[in-house]
Amino acid sequence: MTRIRTTHVGSLVRTPELVEIMRAREYGEPVDPDRHAEVLTAAVADVVRRQVEIGLDVVSDGEYGKSDSWSRYIRERLGGFTATAAAPEAGRSNVPPGTDKHLFGEFYAEYEAGQGFVGGGGEWRATGPVHYTGAAAVGRDIANLTVALHGGVEGFLPVVAPASAVPRPTHDHYASDEELLFAVADALNEEYRAVVDAGLVVQIDDAHFAIAYDTMRGDLAAYRPWAELRTEALVRALDGIPAERARYHVCWGSWNAPHVGDVPLRDIVDLILRVPVRTYSLEQANPRHEHEWRVWEDVTLPDDKVLMPGLVSHATNVVEHPELVAERIVRLAKLVGPERVVASSDCGFAQGPLVRRVHPSVQWAKLEALVQGARLAEKRL
Repeated sequence: MTRIRTTHVGSLVRTPELVEIMRAREYGEPVDPDRHAEVLTAAVADVVRRQVEIGLDVVSDGEYGKSDSWSRYIRERLGGFTATAAAPEAGRSNVPPGTDKHLFGEFYAEYEAGQGFVGGGGEWRATGPVHYTGAAAVGRDIANLTVALHGGVEGFLPVVAPASAVPRPTHDHYASDEELLFAVADALNEEYRAVVDAGLVVQIDDAHFAIAYDTMRGDLAAYRPWAELRTEALVRALDGIPAERARYHVCWGSWNAPHVGDVPLRDIVDLILRVPVRTYSLEQANPRHEHEWRVWEDVTLPDDKVLMPGLVSHATNVVEHPELVAERIVRLAKLVGPERVVASSDCGFAQGPLVRRVHPSVQWAKLEALVQGARLAEKRL
C-alpha cells in the first residue's frame, strides 16, 4: 500500500505557562531564565508527544523556543542591526498595506485591533556587518526537540528565509539591498547548517516572498525582479545544505482575511522550483489557492522533488473532514505520484507566542483529520 507521510508547517499553539512567560518578556518584565528553560523543555516534550500520538511522521518543537513571530525571532540571532522599537501601547500591524487593505480597509481596522500584537513597530536597520549570534538559541531548540523525539518519527525545525528576515531592508553599512540580503543569507546559513548537522530537517519559511506582491498592488513587472533577487539570496543561504534535508514553505500570510491581492502560484512557481530543496510546502486548503493544484497539470515537478500541500487550514476553526483531506491528496497524487505527496497544514496554527489562529483543541482535531485523511487516501491510491 502507498504510504502518505504526514507533517505540518511548524508553529503550534503555546501552552498557558509558556504564554505567560513570553508575555512578560514582551512587556519588558523580569523573567527567571531557569524557570523559562524548565517550562520550555517540558512544553516541547509534551507537544512532540502529542504529535507522535496523533500519528504524524515528521514533527516539530511547535516553534516554542522562538521569542517572537515565525520571522521576527531572528532579530535576537543576528548582529549588525540596530532596532528602534515603538512603545508597547502603540500596537503593531500584522498586515502590511497593499491591495487587500485598500479594498477592505474597514475589515482590517476591526480585524487588527483584536489581534493582540504589542510593540515592535520600530525600524530594524543594518548599521554594521551582519553576523550570526544565535548559536546558543538554536542549539537550545535543537536539544529540546532531539531529546523529545521518539517512536521513529523525524524532526524538523522551521527557520526564516532572507526575504522574510528583512522584508523591508534599511541599512547604513551596505551599499545596496543586494549586499545586505547576501550578508543576511550568509549569516542564516549558519542556522540552517546547525539544524541539519543535528540530524533534523530544516524548513525555510518565506511568507514575505509572496506577500510582497500584494504590497506592490499586483504590479508583476515590479515584483518579479524583487522576487528573483530574494530567490538568489535564498539559494546562497542554502549553500552546503543537502536538498533531501530541506523543505521550503511559501504561503500568503497567516491571517484569515480576504486575500484577493495574493500573487497566483503560477506567477511564482518557477522561482519556487529554483530553490534547492527536495520538498515544497504550499497552501492548498486556502480557498483563494485550493484550485491551484491544477498548476501541476502543465508545470513539471522535477523527478527528485516532493510536494507538501496544505490540506487543513490554520485560518478557520472549522475542522476539515478526513474525506475532504483524502480527496485533496488523491487528486494531486494522480498528477505527480503518491510517493511525492506529503500531507500537511497550510501554515502554522499560531502566529507567535501570543497570537493563535485556532483554539488548541481545534488544532489537534485538524491534525487528527489530516492523518485520518492520509490513511483513507492510501487505500484509494
